[in-house]
Amino acid sequence: MPPTDSSASRTSHLSGSLCPHNYLNQHRTWVNKRFRSQEGEADRIIEYWNYLDRPETFISVGDSDDELGRMLAVLRFWFTKDLKYVKGKPCKPYNSVLGEFFRCNWVIDDNATPVLGSAHKVSADRTVSTDNKPVKVSFLTEQTSHHPPVSAFYYDCREKGITARGFDQLSAKFTGTSIRVIPGNHNLGIFINIESRDNEEYQLTHPAAHLGGLHKGTLSVTVADTCYVTCPQTRIKAILHYVEEGWLGKTQNKVVGVIFRYEPENDKTSRIKDVPETDIVAKVEGCWHDKIYFTLTGSKESSILIDLNPLFPIPKTIPPMANQLPNESRRFWSSVTEAILEKRYKAATDLKTELEERQREKAKEREANNIPWKPRFFTGAVTPLGRPELTSDGRAVLDGMIEDKFALEENKIYGA
Repeated sequence: MPPTDSSASRTSHLSGSLCPHNYLNQHRTWVNKRFRSQEGEADRIIEYWNYLDRPETFISVGDSDDELGRMLAVLRFWFTKDLKYVKGKPCKPYNSVLGEFFRCNWVIDDNATPVLGSAHKVSADRTVSTDNKPVKVSFLTEQTSHHPPVSAFYYDCREKGITARGFDQLSAKFTGTSIRVIPGNHNLGIFINIESRDNEEYQLTHPAAHLGGLHKGTLSVTVADTCYVTCPQTRIKAILHYVEEGWLGKTQNKVVGVIFRYEPENDKTSRIKDVPETDIVAKVEGCWHDKIYFTLTGSKESSILIDLNPLFPIPKTIPPMANQLPNESRRFWSSVTEAILEKRYKAATDLKTELEERQREKAKEREANNIPWKPRFFTGAVTPLGRPELTSDGRAVLDGMIEDKFALEENKIYGA
């Protein structure tokens, strides 16, 4: 039996997608390189760079028979995907090394209520009911590039025919009192595909975020930007605007948005105020730390989209350490993690430095021998644009995860 991530409650505030809508997780230079003095704040960057804090919202995005209902379900997933940072705090994770990878499963009951209209919780071929039954989602991510730092990711809910993929990369700038983080050139967001709905694809882009509290040592994340969710097949688009906080008063974490009909072939609308009222089918508003509501056009009553208050991240199921390769995140960083949890911070720093120096030496060896680096599980380091594709090894990994078969062949070349 593979181990469940029993540390979920402890690590739910650690590292990963450090901004509520995804970024600070891969910043390699903000915050000094000292290990934090609080026990338990040791984690691998690509492990916590995942979006399935509440996987039941992900597996339900295609349930509704109503195309607006599916867009609303995608937005519900969006507001839960970084729950760990709503419930906890951002921290500095380890720096991923080239070729490092992480894989896991989530097994959850398919019990998320439909957002709008009639719904069918069924398998991808529409023949087997999944209502209130356990459903598995498998996840694979790999550090595909070191300069610039980029990782590719892929989620596969084979039973319901739902996948998600993308590249994670960020660009950061110190503003004097905080760090502003935006998606890098290779980060075009999350691409969700729903096979049972004629392969509808939803692109979810990331807003900019600010990491504050650097001088006081109490890190906090604020978002004040606009992001977009588009589905060319249904010709429905959502604009979400995260409202900038005032200088005085309590943080509001307010978000407002509209869902509207658009023309994918001629789409230039980037601001809510530019959306014609006649195209709007629903409006969204609320606090992304609390509750989000939606109101259908023509109605004066709002309905709850998601209440984050009772929700916490769902634990992952991870391959046993005996089945993990040397460059698999938990095994690769195990000695550093052990030292941190035992509060041997000097030893942890030395071990971390040793691993990172090993990566530099491997890079020099490849350069001297004219051996280009190629990811193992994805076809390109930063290609195809925005939508990484799996290699045969990558597909084999996900096939094995789905069947709880975790053994893998050793790498021929290691990045560190």
